[in-house]
Amino acid sequence: MTARTTVCVVLALLACSCATPVREETVVVLPGPDGKSGTVVVQREGARQVLDAPYAANVVRGDGSLQGSRASEQQVAASFGTTLAALPARPTTFLLYFITAKDELTSESTAALDKVLADMRARPVPDIAVTGHTDTVGTSEYNDRLSMQRAERVKGFLTGIGIPSDRIQTAGRGKRELLVPTADNIDEPRNRRVEINVR
Repeated sequence: MTARTTVCVVLALLACSCATPVREETVVVLPGPDGKSGTVVVQREGARQVLDAPYAANVVRGDGSLQGSRASEQQVAASFGTTLAALPARPTTFLLYFITAKDELTSESTAALDKVLADMRARPVPDIAVTGHTDTVGTSEYNDRLSMQRAERVKGFLTGIGIPSDRIQTAGRGKRELLVPTADNIDEPRNRRVEINVR
């Protein structure tokens, strides 16, 4: 139900000695929610190091040299815990599916709606984009109207839990952006959806 992209967070730490200011940067790759990480390339004055594992780290010395290392979860929490706690929640995408030719959720999506709304409540003043979609059954004009009705229906759920309506943008794409490519007049359940992008 939730689509998440792998996110890699880079943290920098400045250190200086009392006698001579020396700039040191520490770069740490943090894992995403699934435990995987992206890749960061650290490059200074001809030296290059690839960090491509969770908690892989690199210290860039004041003279530009690179020193590879590995941080622990506890070290990251001790050094960067306050900064990490201040970061906004990661962007999230939810998909909710609809009954054929209606703006009513399927029973599975109705059951998942509480989880979606709980995630929204946990975010202080989120920015939300709600985009409605349809399958290819019917005319373009009909599907444009239906996709917008679906988006507005979901917006109603969100405003119902207290999210200000001016924080929610809605759009209807009709049958132009199919999740599952099909020919015209094909009843494909995965195309009858609303995508909720939360930032």
